[in-house]
Amino acid sequence: MVPSFTSQNSLIYALCRCMVAFVWIYHGLVPKLIFQHEDEVTMINGMGIEFLDTMTTLSVVGWGEIAFGVFFLLTWRIRHMLLLNMVIMVGALANIAVTAPQYLIAAFNPVTLNLLMITLSLIGFIAGRDVSSAER
Repeated sequence: MVPSFTSQNSLIYALCRCMVAFVWIYHGLVPKLIFQHEDEVTMINGMGIEFLDTMTTLSVVGWGEIAFGVFFLLTWRIRHMLLLNMVIMVGALANIAVTAPQYLIAAFNPVTLNLLMITLSLIGFIAGRDVSSAER
């Protein structure tokens, strides 16, 4: 039996939404809080934030990313969060291009990550238009 168009869109929306949230939570937790990866430290230093030490700033950013990922899940029915994510990804990519351009050509670089996040968000936004809800 083939699932209905609405069921397919609901699945696509859920997959996109969960993966975007996962990426935010993972990137806040693993390279920033657990391992404090040297590339993350370099990028934080490149931003020139001087009111906190680097490790504190890295922790604050990490917790912020985790919070955004959780908030992204909690605001499940707000499709426009996907558009907000797209704007944030464009801004983050522009920031890296200015503050740490050497990462734009590195393996597993922010260009591919951010473009994938933008694409997932766009797919989710489009699919979410036809997702059923108890209100409809």
